[in-house]
Amino acid sequence: MFAGVAIEMLEIVGLLLAGGILLLWVCWKMWRELRMPPDAEAAAAHAPRKSFAQAAWEIVMADISMSLDNVLAVAGAARDHPAALVFGLGLSIVMMGVAASFIAGLLHRHRWIVYIGLAIILYVAGDMIWRGTLEIWLQLLR
Repeated sequence: MFAGVAIEMLEIVGLLLAGGILLLWVCWKMWRELRMPPDAEAAAAHAPRKSFAQAAWEIVMADISMSLDNVLAVAGAARDHPAALVFGLGLSIVMMGVAASFIAGLLHRHRWIVYIGLAIILYVAGDMIWRGTLEIWLQLLR
């Protein structure tokens, strides 16, 4: 559903730029998490308990956010190729559904893989910002 909406929304002038900026923000959050010292992670683990409603709301918002981030990243990388978008989203769903614990363990053991993924997302965000800016300039020149 998000993919269909994302394809239609990417036709809106300026939204590509906004999506690129959003991905840049995601990159910044990931970078900060990667740079967090191990003792800060342990302190975060001992945070006060949440109610069921708070936990459910947080999970729903995280799922929506991650879904949008994923769709924006794949849509930005796929550009105008719907087949690449469908393949990329399908691959990400299969990887997270089937191999989530394996991938998490792999990323925990080999942190350099996370940095490669972060670099790819940063590249896609930069490309989206560049193309979105050009799109806006072309629209203004018309």
